[in-house]
Amino acid sequence: QVQLVESGGGLVQPGGSLRLSCVASGSIMSNQFVAWYRQAPGKQRDLVAAITSGGRRDYADSVKGRFTITRDNAKSTVYLKMNSLNPEDTDDYYCRLFMEGSAWWGQGTQVTVSS
Repeated sequence: QVQLVESGGGLVQPGGSLRLSCVASGSIMSNQFVAWYRQAPGKQRDLVAAITSGGRRDYADSVKGRFTITRDNAKSTVYLKMNSLNPEDTDDYYCRLFMEGSAWWGQGTQVTVSS
């Protein structure tokens, strides 16, 4: 089993920054893929950024140039650094780990961008 715990969300002013963390525990294999998603109430959960075990990254067009996904394999942690935040980035953010044909979700962390 795999457990994912997100943290780092909160209230930030427009133009500000936050760094989200996703810590994985359990039976983590070396070949896995982690992604960050976000979801507003009543809407679908959308992919924000993803990173492979080898460090290849991909981003949604809406966050390119503002968000950066990184990973620290020694800490089993994936980060999402979010800069130049705007109110449209207000959502619940979730990480998801894909491994051996299965996938796991974390419980989410809330990000609110407001003045």
